[in-house]
Amino acid sequence: MAACVVFFLLGQAFIPRLGIEDDESLFAMPLLQPRSAEYTLRVGHSHFPLMLMSYLGTLKTLVFNPLFKIFGTGVWITREPMLLAGALSVWIFYLLLRRVCGERAAVAGCVLLALDSCYLLTSVFDWGPVALQHLLFTGGAYLLVRFYQGRRDRFLAAGCFAFGLALWDKALGEWMLSGLALAALVVCLPEIRAVLSWKRVKIAAVTLCAGALPLLIYNAATGGGTMHGNFKRETDQFPQKALMFVNTLRGQGLLGYLTDEDWQTPRPREPENAWQEASAELDEWTGQPRYNLMLWALAGALLLAPLAGRAALRMVLFCTIAGGVAWFQMAITAGAGGSVHHSILLWPLPLAAIAAAFAGASERLGRAGVWALAAVVAVLGVSCLLVTNTYYRMMLRNGGSVAWTDAINPLNQYLARSGAEAVYCVDWGILDNLRLLSHGKLPLRVGLDELPGDEVAQIASDPANLFVAHTTDFAVFPQVNPRWIQAGAAAGFQSQELATISDSYGRAIFEVYRFRREGRQVP
Repeated sequence: MAACVVFFLLGQAFIPRLGIEDDESLFAMPLLQPRSAEYTLRVGHSHFPLMLMSYLGTLKTLVFNPLFKIFGTGVWITREPMLLAGALSVWIFYLLLRRVCGERAAVAGCVLLALDSCYLLTSVFDWGPVALQHLLFTGGAYLLVRFYQGRRDRFLAAGCFAFGLALWDKALGEWMLSGLALAALVVCLPEIRAVLSWKRVKIAAVTLCAGALPLLIYNAATGGGTMHGNFKRETDQFPQKALMFVNTLRGQGLLGYLTDEDWQTPRPREPENAWQEASAELDEWTGQPRYNLMLWALAGALLLAPLAGRAALRMVLFCTIAGGVAWFQMAITAGAGGSVHHSILLWPLPLAAIAAAFAGASERLGRAGVWALAAVVAVLGVSCLLVTNTYYRMMLRNGGSVAWTDAINPLNQYLARSGAEAVYCVDWGILDNLRLLSHGKLPLRVGLDELPGDEVAQIASDPANLFVAHTTDFAVFPQVNPRWIQAGAAAGFQSQELATISDSYGRAIFEVYRFRREGRQVP
Protein backbone atom coordinates (compact mmCIF):
# COMPACT_ATOMS: atom_id res chain seq x y z
CA MET A 1 0.00 0.00 0.00
CA ALA A 2 2.87 2.36 0.75
CA ALA A 3 4.32 1.73 -2.71
CA CYS A 4 0.97 2.50 -4.34
CA VAL A 5 0.63 5.72 -2.33
CA VAL A 6 4.16 6.82 -3.23
CA PHE A 7 3.46 6.12 -6.91
CA PHE A 8 0.25 8.15 -6.75
CA LEU A 9 1.87 11.07 -4.91
CA LEU A 10 4.85 11.18 -7.27
CA GLY A 11 2.40 11.39 -10.14
CA GLN A 12 0.70 14.45 -8.64
CA ALA A 13 3.92 16.43 -9.11
CA PHE A 14 3.88 15.76 -12.87
CA ILE A 15 0.18 16.07 -13.75
CA PRO A 16 0.13 19.89 -14.26
CA ARG A 17 3.64 20.22 -15.65
CA LEU A 18 3.11 19.73 -19.40
CA GLY A 19 0.48 20.72 -21.92
CA ILE A 20 -1.95 18.16 -23.32
CA GLU A 21 -0.38 16.23 -26.21
CA ASP A 22 -2.25 15.20 -29.36
CA ASP A 23 -2.08 11.42 -28.90
CA GLU A 24 -2.88 11.82 -25.21
CA SER A 25 -6.25 13.29 -26.20
CA LEU A 26 -7.17 10.89 -29.04
CA PHE A 27 -9.59 8.93 -26.85
CA ALA A 28 -11.93 11.97 -26.74
CA MET A 29 -12.54 11.96 -30.51
CA PRO A 30 -15.98 10.28 -30.32
CA LEU A 31 -17.07 12.38 -27.31
CA LEU A 32 -16.41 15.97 -28.39
CA GLN A 33 -16.94 18.02 -31.53
CA PRO A 34 -15.79 17.54 -34.20
CA ARG A 35 -16.60 13.91 -33.43
CA SER A 36 -14.84 11.16 -35.33
CA ALA A 37 -14.07 7.45 -35.06
CA GLU A 38 -12.65 4.76 -37.31
CA TYR A 39 -15.70 2.53 -36.90
CA THR A 40 -19.14 3.13 -35.38
CA LEU A 41 -21.78 0.47 -34.92
CA ARG A 42 -25.34 1.51 -35.63
CA VAL A 43 -28.06 -0.10 -33.55
CA GLY A 44 -31.48 1.32 -34.34
CA HIS A 45 -31.20 5.09 -34.11
CA SER A 46 -28.11 4.95 -31.88
CA HIS A 47 -24.46 4.94 -32.88
CA PHE A 48 -21.77 3.30 -30.76
CA PRO A 49 -18.13 4.11 -31.57
CA LEU A 50 -16.11 0.90 -31.34
CA MET A 51 -12.71 1.83 -32.78
CA LEU A 52 -10.73 5.07 -32.71
CA MET A 53 -8.25 3.68 -35.22
CA SER A 54 -7.87 0.32 -36.88
CA TYR A 55 -5.81 -0.96 -33.94
CA LEU A 56 -7.07 1.31 -31.13
CA GLY A 57 -10.42 0.71 -29.44
CA THR A 58 -12.73 2.96 -27.47
CA LEU A 59 -12.39 1.34 -24.05
CA LYS A 60 -10.69 4.44 -22.64
CA THR A 61 -13.38 6.57 -24.31
CA LEU A 62 -16.01 4.53 -22.49
CA VAL A 63 -14.24 5.11 -19.16
CA PHE A 64 -14.02 8.87 -19.64
CA ASN A 65 -17.50 9.50 -21.03
CA PRO A 66 -19.19 9.79 -17.59
CA LEU A 67 -16.15 11.57 -16.12
CA PHE A 68 -16.30 14.33 -18.74
CA LYS A 69 -20.04 14.71 -18.21
CA ILE A 70 -19.53 15.16 -14.46
CA PHE A 71 -16.23 17.06 -14.27
CA GLY A 72 -15.78 18.56 -17.72
CA THR A 73 -12.44 18.38 -19.52
CA GLY A 74 -8.97 19.53 -18.57
CA VAL A 75 -5.51 18.42 -17.59
CA TRP A 76 -6.34 16.96 -14.18
CA ILE A 77 -9.40 14.95 -15.18
CA THR A 78 -7.50 13.59 -18.20
CA ARG A 79 -4.46 12.40 -16.27
CA GLU A 80 -5.66 11.57 -12.77
CA PRO A 81 -7.72 8.46 -13.69
CA MET A 82 -4.83 6.92 -15.63
CA LEU A 83 -2.48 7.58 -12.72
CA LEU A 84 -4.98 5.75 -10.50
CA ALA A 85 -5.00 2.88 -12.99
CA GLY A 86 -1.20 2.77 -12.74
CA ALA A 87 -1.33 2.69 -8.94
CA LEU A 88 -3.89 -0.12 -9.06
CA SER A 89 -1.65 -2.10 -11.42
CA VAL A 90 1.18 -1.79 -8.87
CA TRP A 91 -1.12 -3.28 -6.20
CA ILE A 92 -2.22 -6.14 -8.48
CA PHE A 93 1.41 -6.81 -9.40
CA TYR A 94 2.11 -7.28 -5.69
CA LEU A 95 -0.80 -9.72 -5.36
CA LEU A 96 0.37 -11.65 -8.41
CA LEU A 97 3.99 -12.00 -7.28
CA ARG A 98 2.92 -12.95 -3.76
CA ARG A 99 0.94 -15.91 -5.09
CA VAL A 100 3.69 -17.05 -7.49
CA CYS A 101 6.97 -16.19 -5.74
CA GLY A 102 6.12 -15.30 -2.15
CA GLU A 103 6.01 -12.20 0.01
CA ARG A 104 9.64 -11.11 -0.42
CA ALA A 105 9.48 -11.02 -4.20
CA ALA A 106 6.09 -9.32 -4.07
CA VAL A 107 7.28 -6.49 -1.84
CA ALA A 108 10.49 -6.00 -3.82
CA GLY A 109 8.67 -6.07 -7.14
CA CYS A 110 5.92 -3.61 -6.29
CA VAL A 111 8.41 -1.16 -4.73
CA LEU A 112 10.60 -1.22 -7.85
CA LEU A 113 7.58 -0.87 -10.15
CA ALA A 114 6.21 2.05 -8.14
CA LEU A 115 9.54 3.89 -8.43
CA ASP A 116 10.15 3.14 -12.12
CA SER A 117 10.43 6.52 -13.90
CA CYS A 118 9.13 5.47 -17.31
CA TYR A 119 6.29 3.42 -15.82
CA LEU A 120 5.22 6.43 -13.78
CA LEU A 121 5.44 8.97 -16.59
CA THR A 122 3.76 6.82 -19.22
CA SER A 123 0.92 6.26 -16.75
CA VAL A 124 0.52 9.96 -15.97
CA PHE A 125 0.59 11.19 -19.57
CA ASP A 126 -0.69 7.95 -21.19
CA TRP A 127 -0.27 9.00 -24.81
CA GLY A 128 0.54 5.38 -25.80
CA PRO A 129 -1.97 4.56 -24.44
CA VAL A 130 -0.53 2.02 -21.99
CA ALA A 131 -2.13 2.47 -18.55
CA LEU A 132 -5.14 0.25 -19.26
CA GLN A 133 -2.90 -2.29 -21.01
CA HIS A 134 -0.82 -2.69 -17.86
CA LEU A 135 -3.88 -2.91 -15.64
CA LEU A 136 -5.67 -5.48 -17.81
CA PHE A 137 -2.70 -7.76 -18.52
CA THR A 138 -1.44 -7.72 -14.93
CA GLY A 139 -4.99 -8.22 -13.68
CA GLY A 140 -5.65 -11.00 -16.19
CA ALA A 141 -2.49 -12.85 -15.19
CA TYR A 142 -3.40 -12.55 -11.51
CA LEU A 143 -6.90 -13.91 -12.16
CA LEU A 144 -5.54 -16.90 -14.09
CA VAL A 145 -3.15 -17.72 -11.24
CA ARG A 146 -6.09 -17.58 -8.84
CA PHE A 147 -8.00 -19.92 -11.17
CA TYR A 148 -5.16 -22.45 -11.16
CA GLN A 149 -4.64 -22.32 -7.41
CA GLY A 150 -8.34 -22.49 -6.54
CA ARG A 151 -9.77 -24.35 -9.55
CA ARG A 152 -12.59 -21.79 -9.78
CA ASP A 153 -13.77 -21.30 -13.33
CA ARG A 154 -15.07 -17.80 -12.69
CA PHE A 155 -11.46 -16.61 -12.32
CA LEU A 156 -10.59 -18.25 -15.64
CA ALA A 157 -13.49 -16.41 -17.27
CA ALA A 158 -12.59 -13.09 -15.66
CA GLY A 159 -8.91 -13.38 -16.60
CA CYS A 160 -9.60 -14.20 -20.24
CA PHE A 161 -12.19 -11.42 -20.41
CA ALA A 162 -9.54 -8.98 -19.14
CA PHE A 163 -7.17 -10.15 -21.89
CA GLY A 164 -9.94 -9.65 -24.43
CA LEU A 165 -10.55 -6.10 -23.20
CA ALA A 166 -6.83 -5.44 -23.53
CA LEU A 167 -6.96 -6.52 -27.18
CA TRP A 168 -9.90 -4.21 -27.83
CA ASP A 169 -8.16 -1.36 -26.03
CA LYS A 170 -5.09 -1.81 -28.22
CA ALA A 171 -4.69 -4.59 -30.75
CA LEU A 172 -0.94 -4.42 -30.16
CA GLY A 173 -1.77 -6.23 -26.93
CA GLU A 174 -1.45 -9.33 -29.10
CA TRP A 175 2.30 -8.97 -28.60
CA MET A 176 2.01 -9.50 -24.86
CA LEU A 177 -0.80 -12.05 -25.08
CA SER A 178 1.12 -14.28 -27.47
CA GLY A 179 4.26 -13.88 -25.37
CA LEU A 180 2.42 -14.88 -22.20
CA ALA A 181 0.79 -17.84 -23.97
CA LEU A 182 4.05 -19.21 -25.35
CA ALA A 183 5.83 -18.72 -22.02
CA ALA A 184 3.00 -20.58 -20.26
CA LEU A 185 3.28 -23.49 -22.69
CA VAL A 186 7.02 -23.75 -22.16
CA VAL A 187 7.21 -23.18 -18.41
CA CYS A 188 3.80 -24.20 -17.10
CA LEU A 189 2.74 -27.08 -19.35
CA PRO A 190 2.23 -29.57 -16.47
CA GLU A 191 0.04 -27.05 -14.65
CA ILE A 192 -1.97 -26.39 -17.81
CA ARG A 193 -2.54 -30.10 -18.36
CA ALA A 194 -3.70 -30.49 -14.77
CA VAL A 195 -6.61 -28.09 -15.27
CA LEU A 196 -7.29 -28.56 -18.98
CA SER A 197 -10.75 -29.63 -20.13
CA TRP A 198 -12.98 -28.90 -23.11
CA LYS A 199 -15.35 -27.01 -20.86
CA ARG A 200 -12.57 -24.70 -19.70
CA VAL A 201 -11.25 -24.26 -23.24
CA LYS A 202 -14.73 -23.09 -24.25
CA ILE A 203 -14.98 -20.79 -21.23
CA ALA A 204 -11.61 -19.23 -22.07
CA ALA A 205 -12.43 -18.82 -25.77
CA VAL A 206 -15.89 -17.36 -25.20
CA THR A 207 -14.82 -14.87 -22.55
CA LEU A 208 -11.71 -13.80 -24.47
CA CYS A 209 -13.86 -13.15 -27.54
CA ALA A 210 -16.46 -11.37 -25.40
CA GLY A 211 -13.83 -8.92 -24.15
CA ALA A 212 -12.47 -8.39 -27.67
CA LEU A 213 -15.93 -8.38 -29.30
CA PRO A 214 -15.81 -4.77 -30.61
CA LEU A 215 -12.45 -5.52 -32.25
CA LEU A 216 -13.87 -8.70 -33.78
CA ILE A 217 -16.95 -6.87 -35.07
CA TYR A 218 -14.78 -4.21 -36.67
CA ASN A 219 -12.55 -6.75 -38.40
CA ALA A 220 -15.53 -8.79 -39.60
CA ALA A 221 -17.06 -5.63 -41.10
CA THR A 222 -13.83 -4.43 -42.72
CA GLY A 223 -12.35 -7.71 -43.86
CA GLY A 224 -9.53 -7.64 -41.32
CA GLY A 225 -8.98 -3.90 -41.14
CA THR A 226 -6.65 -4.17 -38.16
CA MET A 227 -4.02 -6.09 -40.10
CA HIS A 228 -4.38 -4.19 -43.39
CA GLY A 229 -1.89 -1.34 -43.43
CA ASN A 230 -0.68 -1.84 -39.84
CA PHE A 231 1.83 -4.63 -40.20
CA LYS A 232 4.81 -3.98 -42.42
CA ARG A 233 7.88 -6.07 -41.86
CA GLU A 234 11.09 -4.36 -40.78
CA THR A 235 14.28 -6.18 -39.82
CA ASP A 236 17.00 -3.54 -40.07
CA GLN A 237 16.19 -1.63 -36.88
CA PHE A 238 16.97 -4.29 -34.27
CA PRO A 239 19.91 -2.41 -32.67
CA GLN A 240 17.95 0.84 -32.34
CA LYS A 241 14.90 -0.93 -30.90
CA ALA A 242 17.04 -2.93 -28.49
CA LEU A 243 18.62 0.33 -27.35
CA MET A 244 15.16 1.79 -26.76
CA PHE A 245 14.29 -1.15 -24.51
CA VAL A 246 17.52 -0.58 -22.60
CA ASN A 247 16.82 3.16 -22.30
CA THR A 248 13.31 2.41 -21.04
CA LEU A 249 14.67 -0.02 -18.46
CA ARG A 250 17.26 2.56 -17.34
CA GLY A 251 14.55 5.24 -17.11
CA GLN A 252 16.14 7.64 -19.60
CA GLY A 253 13.97 6.94 -22.63
CA LEU A 254 11.81 10.07 -22.27
CA LEU A 255 14.54 12.62 -21.64
CA GLY A 256 14.52 15.09 -24.51
CA TYR A 257 11.10 13.81 -25.64
CA LEU A 258 8.76 14.96 -22.92
CA THR A 259 10.98 17.89 -22.05
CA ASP A 260 13.43 20.19 -23.78
CA GLU A 261 17.08 20.21 -22.84
CA ASP A 262 18.72 23.20 -21.13
CA TRP A 263 20.27 24.51 -24.34
CA GLN A 264 16.85 24.59 -26.07
CA THR A 265 15.20 26.93 -23.58
CA PRO A 266 15.63 30.69 -24.05
CA ARG A 267 14.11 31.57 -20.68
CA PRO A 268 14.66 28.70 -18.25
CA ARG A 269 12.54 28.99 -15.14
CA GLU A 270 14.10 29.27 -11.73
CA PRO A 271 12.66 27.40 -8.71
CA GLU A 272 9.62 29.15 -7.26
CA ASN A 273 9.33 27.52 -3.84
CA ALA A 274 11.30 25.52 -1.30
CA TRP A 275 10.22 22.19 -2.76
CA GLN A 276 11.42 23.14 -6.23
CA GLU A 277 14.67 24.52 -4.82
CA ALA A 278 15.29 21.24 -2.99
CA SER A 279 14.64 19.30 -6.19
CA ALA A 280 17.07 21.48 -8.17
CA GLU A 281 19.77 21.26 -5.49
CA LEU A 282 19.41 17.48 -5.26
CA ASP A 283 19.67 17.20 -9.03
CA GLU A 284 22.83 19.31 -9.07
CA TRP A 285 24.36 17.52 -6.08
CA THR A 286 23.83 14.08 -7.64
CA GLY A 287 25.20 15.15 -11.02
CA GLN A 288 21.84 15.30 -12.84
CA PRO A 289 21.54 11.49 -13.21
CA ARG A 290 19.92 10.40 -16.47
CA TYR A 291 19.76 6.65 -15.90
CA ASN A 292 19.16 4.22 -13.04
CA LEU A 293 20.73 0.86 -12.16
CA MET A 294 17.95 -1.41 -13.39
CA LEU A 295 19.90 -2.72 -16.39
CA TRP A 296 22.57 -4.03 -14.02
CA ALA A 297 19.83 -5.46 -11.82
CA LEU A 298 18.31 -7.36 -14.75
CA ALA A 299 21.73 -8.73 -15.72
CA GLY A 300 22.27 -9.79 -12.10
CA ALA A 301 18.85 -11.45 -12.00
CA LEU A 302 19.66 -13.55 -15.05
CA LEU A 303 22.93 -14.66 -13.44
CA LEU A 304 21.35 -15.35 -10.04
CA ALA A 305 18.31 -17.21 -11.37
CA PRO A 306 19.89 -20.71 -11.31
CA LEU A 307 20.87 -20.16 -7.66
CA ALA A 308 17.61 -18.60 -6.53
CA GLY A 309 15.40 -21.66 -6.27
CA ARG A 310 12.94 -23.36 -8.58
CA ALA A 311 10.11 -20.82 -8.25
CA ALA A 312 12.40 -17.88 -8.98
CA LEU A 313 14.08 -19.68 -11.89
CA ARG A 314 10.71 -20.47 -13.45
CA MET A 315 9.56 -16.86 -13.05
CA VAL A 316 12.74 -15.53 -14.66
CA LEU A 317 12.39 -18.03 -17.51
CA PHE A 318 8.71 -17.17 -17.94
CA CYS A 319 9.39 -13.41 -18.07
CA THR A 320 12.32 -13.87 -20.45
CA ILE A 321 10.27 -15.91 -22.93
CA ALA A 322 7.15 -13.74 -22.69
CA GLY A 323 9.11 -10.50 -22.97
CA GLY A 324 11.33 -11.85 -25.73
CA VAL A 325 8.40 -12.97 -27.87
CA ALA A 326 6.57 -9.67 -27.38
CA TRP A 327 9.68 -7.59 -28.08
CA PHE A 328 10.56 -9.60 -31.21
CA GLN A 329 7.14 -8.85 -32.68
CA MET A 330 7.51 -5.12 -32.16
CA ALA A 331 11.08 -5.33 -33.44
CA ILE A 332 10.01 -6.77 -36.80
CA THR A 333 7.06 -4.35 -37.17
CA ALA A 334 7.78 -1.13 -39.05
CA GLY A 335 7.15 1.93 -36.91
CA ALA A 336 6.98 -0.05 -33.67
CA GLY A 337 9.46 -0.61 -30.87
CA GLY A 338 11.41 2.59 -31.41
CA SER A 339 9.63 4.58 -28.71
CA VAL A 340 9.05 4.21 -24.97
CA HIS A 341 5.29 3.90 -25.41
CA HIS A 342 5.93 0.58 -27.19
CA SER A 343 8.78 -0.84 -25.11
CA ILE A 344 6.97 -0.03 -21.83
CA LEU A 345 4.24 -2.47 -22.89
CA LEU A 346 6.64 -5.23 -21.78
CA TRP A 347 6.33 -4.03 -18.19
CA PRO A 348 6.18 -5.34 -15.49
CA LEU A 349 7.93 -8.46 -16.85
CA PRO A 350 11.54 -7.19 -16.37
CA LEU A 351 10.80 -6.14 -12.80
CA ALA A 352 9.10 -9.45 -12.03
CA ALA A 353 12.28 -11.25 -13.11
CA ILE A 354 14.46 -8.95 -11.01
CA ALA A 355 12.28 -9.27 -7.93
CA ALA A 356 11.95 -13.06 -8.19
CA ALA A 357 15.67 -13.68 -8.69
CA PHE A 358 16.93 -11.40 -5.92
CA ALA A 359 14.23 -12.49 -3.47
CA GLY A 360 14.94 -16.17 -4.18
CA ALA A 361 18.67 -15.66 -3.75
CA SER A 362 18.13 -13.78 -0.49
CA GLU A 363 16.30 -16.78 0.98
CA ARG A 364 19.56 -18.75 0.69
CA LEU A 365 21.26 -16.29 3.07
CA GLY A 366 19.14 -16.99 6.11
CA ARG A 367 18.21 -14.07 8.34
CA ALA A 368 20.72 -11.81 6.62
CA GLY A 369 18.87 -12.33 3.36
CA VAL A 370 16.05 -9.96 4.27
CA TRP A 371 18.48 -7.14 4.94
CA ALA A 372 20.49 -7.93 1.82
CA LEU A 373 17.34 -7.80 -0.31
CA ALA A 374 16.23 -4.59 1.39
CA ALA A 375 19.61 -3.01 0.63
CA VAL A 376 19.44 -4.01 -3.05
CA VAL A 377 15.89 -2.71 -3.43
CA ALA A 378 16.82 0.51 -1.63
CA VAL A 379 19.80 1.18 -3.91
CA LEU A 380 17.77 0.42 -7.03
CA GLY A 381 14.82 2.46 -5.79
CA VAL A 382 16.96 5.49 -4.97
CA SER A 383 18.58 5.35 -8.42
CA CYS A 384 15.08 5.40 -9.95
CA LEU A 385 13.93 8.28 -7.74
CA LEU A 386 16.96 10.36 -8.71
CA VAL A 387 16.14 9.92 -12.42
CA THR A 388 12.52 10.84 -11.70
CA ASN A 389 13.78 13.96 -9.96
CA THR A 390 15.81 14.82 -13.07
CA TYR A 391 12.62 14.66 -15.12
CA TYR A 392 10.87 16.88 -12.59
CA ARG A 393 13.69 19.43 -12.56
CA MET A 394 13.81 19.50 -16.37
CA MET A 395 10.05 20.01 -16.63
CA LEU A 396 10.22 22.88 -14.14
CA ARG A 397 13.24 24.51 -15.72
CA ASN A 398 12.63 23.90 -19.44
CA GLY A 399 8.98 23.01 -19.87
CA GLY A 400 7.77 20.51 -22.44
CA SER A 401 8.90 19.76 -25.96
CA VAL A 402 6.77 21.03 -28.84
CA ALA A 403 4.43 18.02 -28.57
CA TRP A 404 3.88 18.72 -24.86
CA THR A 405 3.98 22.51 -24.93
CA ASP A 406 1.95 24.55 -22.45
CA ALA A 407 1.39 27.08 -25.25
CA ILE A 408 -1.66 24.97 -26.14
CA ASN A 409 -3.47 26.57 -23.18
CA PRO A 410 -3.17 30.26 -24.24
CA LEU A 411 -3.88 29.16 -27.81
CA ASN A 412 -7.15 27.60 -26.65
CA GLN A 413 -8.04 30.80 -24.77
CA TYR A 414 -7.19 33.03 -27.75
CA LEU A 415 -9.31 30.98 -30.15
CA ALA A 416 -12.22 30.89 -27.70
CA ARG A 417 -12.26 34.72 -27.75
CA SER A 418 -11.73 35.04 -31.50
CA GLY A 419 -15.28 34.39 -32.63
CA ALA A 420 -13.98 32.26 -35.51
CA GLU A 421 -16.48 30.46 -37.72
CA ALA A 422 -13.96 27.73 -38.40
CA VAL A 423 -10.43 26.99 -37.16
CA TYR A 424 -8.26 25.03 -39.58
CA CYS A 425 -5.41 23.15 -37.89
CA VAL A 426 -2.67 22.95 -40.48
CA ASP A 427 -0.16 20.80 -38.60
CA TRP A 428 -0.17 17.71 -36.41
CA GLY A 429 -0.43 18.23 -32.67
CA ILE A 430 -3.11 20.93 -32.63
CA LEU A 431 -6.63 19.66 -33.32
CA ASP A 432 -7.12 16.78 -30.88
CA ASN A 433 -5.69 18.55 -27.85
CA LEU A 434 -7.67 21.73 -28.62
CA ARG A 435 -10.84 19.65 -28.93
CA LEU A 436 -10.28 18.20 -25.47
CA LEU A 437 -9.25 21.46 -23.77
CA SER A 438 -12.17 23.39 -25.27
CA HIS A 439 -14.65 20.63 -24.42
CA GLY A 440 -15.52 20.47 -28.11
CA LYS A 441 -16.67 24.09 -28.27
CA LEU A 442 -14.15 25.34 -30.85
CA PRO A 443 -15.20 24.98 -34.53
CA LEU A 444 -12.14 22.91 -35.41
CA ARG A 445 -11.38 21.60 -38.89
CA VAL A 446 -8.69 19.30 -40.23
CA GLY A 447 -6.22 21.29 -42.31
CA LEU A 448 -3.65 18.64 -43.17
CA ASP A 449 -5.21 17.53 -46.45
CA GLU A 450 -4.38 19.10 -49.80
CA LEU A 451 -7.57 20.62 -51.26
CA PRO A 452 -8.56 21.68 -54.79
CA GLY A 453 -8.03 25.35 -55.62
CA ASP A 454 -11.73 26.23 -55.65
CA GLU A 455 -12.20 24.85 -52.12
CA VAL A 456 -9.16 26.78 -50.90
CA ALA A 457 -10.56 29.97 -52.46
CA GLN A 458 -13.94 29.42 -50.78
CA ILE A 459 -12.35 28.85 -47.38
CA ALA A 460 -9.92 31.75 -47.72
CA SER A 461 -12.63 34.18 -48.82
CA ASP A 462 -14.24 34.20 -45.36
CA PRO A 463 -12.18 36.28 -42.89
CA ALA A 464 -13.93 34.47 -40.03
CA ASN A 465 -12.00 31.33 -40.93
CA LEU A 466 -8.78 31.16 -38.93
CA PHE A 467 -5.72 29.00 -39.48
CA VAL A 468 -3.42 27.65 -36.79
CA ALA A 469 0.07 26.30 -37.47
CA HIS A 470 3.28 25.75 -35.63
CA THR A 471 5.91 28.38 -36.22
CA THR A 472 8.64 27.42 -38.67
CA ASP A 473 11.08 26.25 -35.98
CA PHE A 474 8.54 23.89 -34.42
CA ALA A 475 6.58 22.55 -37.40
CA VAL A 476 5.95 18.81 -37.35
CA PHE A 477 4.94 18.66 -41.03
CA PRO A 478 6.73 21.75 -42.36
CA GLN A 479 5.30 21.43 -45.87
CA VAL A 480 1.62 21.77 -44.90
CA ASN A 481 1.42 25.43 -43.84
CA PRO A 482 3.40 26.79 -46.84
CA ARG A 483 1.14 24.71 -49.08
CA TRP A 484 -1.95 26.49 -47.70
CA ILE A 485 -0.34 29.91 -48.08
CA GLN A 486 0.72 29.15 -51.66
CA ALA A 487 -2.72 27.79 -52.55
CA GLY A 488 -4.31 30.91 -51.07
CA ALA A 489 -1.96 33.13 -53.06
CA ALA A 490 -2.82 31.24 -56.24
CA ALA A 491 -6.50 31.99 -55.54
CA GLY A 492 -5.76 35.71 -55.03
CA PHE A 493 -5.51 35.79 -51.22
CA GLN A 494 -2.72 36.82 -48.91
CA SER A 495 -2.17 35.51 -45.39
CA GLN A 496 -2.57 38.00 -42.56
CA GLU A 497 -0.93 37.10 -39.27
CA LEU A 498 -3.16 37.71 -36.27
CA ALA A 499 -1.20 36.35 -33.33
CA THR A 500 1.87 34.44 -32.27
CA ILE A 501 1.35 32.23 -29.23
CA SER A 502 4.37 31.56 -27.03
CA ASP A 503 4.82 29.07 -24.22
CA SER A 504 5.66 30.17 -20.69
CA TYR A 505 9.37 29.74 -21.45
CA GLY A 506 9.54 32.31 -24.24
CA ARG A 507 9.35 30.03 -27.28
CA ALA A 508 7.02 31.16 -30.09
CA ILE A 509 5.15 27.88 -30.75
CA PHE A 510 1.95 28.70 -32.68
CA GLU A 511 0.90 31.26 -35.24
CA VAL A 512 -2.68 32.23 -36.03
CA TYR A 513 -3.60 33.86 -39.34
CA ARG A 514 -6.40 34.36 -41.84
CA PHE A 515 -6.58 35.24 -45.51
CA ARG A 516 -7.51 38.52 -47.16
CA ARG A 517 -7.72 39.51 -50.79
CA GLU A 518 -4.46 40.89 -52.07
CA GLY A 519 -4.35 44.64 -51.60
CA ARG A 520 -7.30 44.72 -49.18
CA GLN A 521 -6.97 45.10 -45.41
CA VAL A 522 -9.36 43.22 -43.16
CA PRO A 523 -10.02 44.87 -39.79
